[in-house]
Amino acid sequence: MRDSTDDASSAPPYGGAGPAGPGFAHPAFFYRGDREYLAGTVPFIQEGLSASEPVAVAVPAPRLALIAAELGPAADAVHLVDMTLAGRNPGRIIPSVLRAFADARTDVRVRIVGEPVWPGRTAAEYPACVQHEALINEAFDGRDVVVLCPYDAGALPADVLDDARATHPFLVDRGRRSASDAYDPRKALDRCNEPLLPPPGAAVFRYDADTLPAARDFALAEARERGTDEVRLQDLALVVAELTTNSVVHAGGGGTLRLWAQGAQIVVQVEDRGRLSDP
Repeated sequence: MRDSTDDASSAPPYGGAGPAGPGFAHPAFFYRGDREYLAGTVPFIQEGLSASEPVAVAVPAPRLALIAAELGPAADAVHLVDMTLAGRNPGRIIPSVLRAFADARTDVRVRIVGEPVWPGRTAAEYPACVQHEALINEAFDGRDVVVLCPYDAGALPADVLDDARATHPFLVDRGRRSASDAYDPRKALDRCNEPLLPPPGAAVFRYDADTLPAARDFALAEARERGTDEVRLQDLALVVAELTTNSVVHAGGGGTLRLWAQGAQIVVQVEDRGRLSDP
């Protein structure tokens, strides 16, 4: 008797994370503990290597070390990336991690293990993680790419797992693969593409094409007053210049810049009339 879950009766023992045929696939993999993590990722990687497919693994450093140790010498053939560094800004994961790897290898199927969400992601970062997951479906639509996204179901809140169900068409959980009944990436994208709520005392600057340098100087002065060191101020200057310039050019000619401290982080938010739909 055929199981009601998608391809469950013919799925490989590690849960059917691998593709059944050519084309794009984006399953979420729910795991609990190291044993399940390795059981759901390593066979997926090994299958790709056996088929001479390029494989990248972009996960937090402790998980990266776990996978590398399990792979042994075969790890040398895998592109290993510490997601806590390369994906610190979730908005850069698609262009700088996923597309950078896949776009250099367009003549073959590509496999990627990407873990953008882990315990410790801040409240400011998390909405961008959901947007990232939703936009993967557009960024690789029609491509021969498989992106397997592990989620620590034993440590992450239930609402995070709900968002994973909304942004991934298939789920792998406890060795079974099934279609996600909650899959609705556009709804998840729209819900998370809302301005952050700035705290009382946030610095505010309204800019246009004539005040771009002043907006940058304003942000630097406010960040310096909040204890930001000179090295990070240089990065901040580039970020603010890029955000405000793109806003002026592509989103109506101006907007509002807000800046505040959140723990040891400086949060910069630019609001305008634009809308991001192209990953």
